[in-house]
Amino acid sequence: MWARVAARLGEDARHHVVTFGSDRADFEAAIGDAEALVTDKDVLAPLLPFHAPHLKLVFVANAGLDNLAPFDWLPQGAALLNNRGAHARKAGEFGIMAILMLASRVPQMVTHQRAGEWRKLWGGIVDGRRLTVVGLGALGGAVAAQASHFGLRVTGVRTRPEPHPDCTEVIGPDELDAALASTEFLVLACPLTPATRNLLDRRRLALLPPDAGVVNIGRGPLLDQEALCDALDAGRLSGAILDVFDPEPIPSGHRIWNTPNLIISPHTAADNPGTYYELSLERFFADLKADREGRPLPTRFDVAAGY
Repeated sequence: MWARVAARLGEDARHHVVTFGSDRADFEAAIGDAEALVTDKDVLAPLLPFHAPHLKLVFVANAGLDNLAPFDWLPQGAALLNNRGAHARKAGEFGIMAILMLASRVPQMVTHQRAGEWRKLWGGIVDGRRLTVVGLGALGGAVAAQASHFGLRVTGVRTRPEPHPDCTEVIGPDELDAALASTEFLVLACPLTPATRNLLDRRRLALLPPDAGVVNIGRGPLLDQEALCDALDAGRLSGAILDVFDPEPIPSGHRIWNTPNLIISPHTAADNPGTYYELSLERFFADLKADREGRPLPTRFDVAAGY
């Protein structure tokens, strides 16, 4: 895979001395001389901290790196990189699928199916309806792009409320409360930071109109799961489609397994196994090239901001 991606990008893989390891012993034998490390966050976490005097680049094949915080383990002078963008196409397709399922009342149909009940439900089309996407990075931006093709009126929410080509309007987090009152579909796609933890709390869930639908493809702790389950139990929301949870995996016997009008995706929304690691390596090679040419690193992770 390494050689194939390098060749596709016009990179001569022979210019790099590459060590492939599969356990702690392999890691410890190579990290002392390494200038770059390519890994996965769940592989890296048990190895922290480590001594790597020559390390310049740490590329982690994930977008959200919150489980590696605090980042005081990062060797001095080394840049932390993620694979932002590798998830975009799959996340966009999952996001619009979830919105269409909510519009067609599929979560409610599944609840009736489980109960063995024949109850006719009629859904609607999404053209002209209001979608709010919190977070306009690779995930949220891809959902907004798909939604715009279906005629949804998209309000984007991000820290710097600059215009986005697929959004009718873009607002800052301080305007989220006002936007929720007219939101028919809400998609959470932002990173988990101290500022976004419990962003969709019980108070904000109550601001949504009756029959609104919720999608979370960001991180589980972005929303108050208990409050969401309470709202669904009470019939105050039309449904929810969640890909991320707190904790993960969901414990056996947890109420969320049996909450009505809720569909569970086990943290698989944004990953396409056939392309995920090749797309990640493409981003790593782009970072290598930028480093070689003295340009800013395209996927540098801001350890202060948390994304």
